[in-house]
Amino acid sequence: MIFFYYIFAVIIYIIAAPFLLILSFCKEKYKISLKSRFFLYKNLRQKQGDVYFHACSFGEIKSLIPLIKLFPTCKISTITQTGFNEALKYSKKVNFFPFEVFVPFWMRSCKVLVIFEAELWLMLVFMAKFYNAKVVLLNARISDRSLKNYRRFGFFYRLIFKYIDVVFAQSQKDKERLECLGAKNVIAYKNIKANIKQEQVKNYSKPKARIIIFASTHENEERLLLNEINLEENDKLIIAPRHPERFGEVEGVLKDFCQKNHYNMQKFSDFTLSENDFANFFKAKCLLLDTLGELENFYKISDVVFLCGSFVNNIGGHNPIEAARWNNVIISGKYYFNQESLYQEVDDLYICESVKDINDFLKQKLSQARVKEQNDLNEIILSIKEGLDARKSL
Repeated sequence: MIFFYYIFAVIIYIIAAPFLLILSFCKEKYKISLKSRFFLYKNLRQKQGDVYFHACSFGEIKSLIPLIKLFPTCKISTITQTGFNEALKYSKKVNFFPFEVFVPFWMRSCKVLVIFEAELWLMLVFMAKFYNAKVVLLNARISDRSLKNYRRFGFFYRLIFKYIDVVFAQSQKDKERLECLGAKNVIAYKNIKANIKQEQVKNYSKPKARIIIFASTHENEERLLLNEINLEENDKLIIAPRHPERFGEVEGVLKDFCQKNHYNMQKFSDFTLSENDFANFFKAKCLLLDTLGELENFYKISDVVFLCGSFVNNIGGHNPIEAARWNNVIISGKYYFNQESLYQEVDDLYICESVKDINDFLKQKLSQARVKEQNDLNEIILSIKEGLDARKSL
C-alpha cells in the first residue's frame, strides 16, 4: 500500500510541479514556502533532533511553544511562512515540511514525532516508524464538516493511524470519532491552544473612546460587517485583516466605508510613535491595522472584539483565548465549527446568529469574556519523555 501511494504521489507531483513553480513566483505569500516545500529550495535535508514537532502554521506553532521550550534541542517543521518565522524565534532547527515524495530522503531520524491537529501525512508517520520513533498526535479533532470526508477515505486514515502510538483529542466527541477511524490509545484532552501564554505586549495609550475591533477578518467579511455597523459618536473602529496580502484590498474597502459615512481613516503603518503617543496619533474614526504581530497589543486597549473568520461560512472561526485574556466583550459569528472546543474554554462569549444583529449587541451592556481554568500539559510531557527514555539506546 505504501509503495502504490508513493507512486501515486510522484505522478501528482510531476503533473502539479510546473503550476506550483509559476505560483511560487506570482504570489508573494508563497515565494519561499512553495519553493522550499516542492523544490527543496534551501531545504535539502532536515536538521538533527531527537524530538520532532510538526505543525501547519503560526497559531499551531504558538500552541507548541511551552513544549518546544521544554525540549530545546528539538527540530520543527511547518507549512506556512508565518509558522516558519514564529518557529525560528524558539529554535534554529526549523524546516519547511516538503511534499510527500521527498520525505523518505529528506527526513532524518528522531525518537519522538509530535504532530499537531490535522497534519496527517502518511509518509511522515511511516518514516518516523521506519526510524522506530514514538508518534504522538496532539490536539486532534474531527469537525462536523470534515467528518464526512474522513469517513469517505476511512481506509486511508486507518493506514495512517496504524503508525500513530498515542492521540490526545480535543474532546470526548473527537475521541469517539477518531477511534472509529482506527486510532488507538486515544485520550480525551482539552484543546491545548487554550494554554497559549499571554505575551508581553506594548502599552499603547488608549484613546478616550469605545474601541471596536474587527479581528482577523477574511475576504468579504469586512464588507459584510461594515454594511451593517452603525458607529456611535464615541466609537472608533479598527480592522485587522488576517492575511497581510489583503492589506491593500481591505484599505480600499475601508476607504469606501469612510467616504460613504463621512469618516476619516488612518493606517497603522503610517504611524511613527512611542507607545504613550498612540492615543494622540489615533485621531481618525477608523484605523486599518496593516502591520503583523500587533493584534494582541490592540486587544489590550479594545472594548469590543468582533472575532472574525466566523461571519463567513468557509473559515470556521479563530482562537478566542488571546482576546479573552484582556477583559474584552467578545462577539463571534455563528460559523466557528473549527474552534468549538476553544469556544467552550471561554465564558461570556456572545454568538451573533445574523450579521444584521451586530448593532443590537453594541447597544447592550455585555459582560467581559473570561478564560476558564486551563489544563496543564503534564500528561503530554510525560508521553514525550517516555518515548525518549524508551529509545535512549537508539
